[in-house]
Amino acid sequence: MTTHRAPKPLADPDRHVERAVNAALVLAVLAGLGWIVGMIYTLVEWPV
Repeated sequence: MTTHRAPKPLADPDRHVERAVNAALVLAVLAGLGWIVGMIYTLVEWPV
């Protein structure tokens, strides 16, 4: 007697979500680093 199995999907349906989350995290880190560098530049160049 044979059993019926559902075919496996060709691609993981949640994979694009993981890629989007990783891209958002990278952009957030870059934005944070840019903000920190900008604040340091502002403090260094601030007229005393």
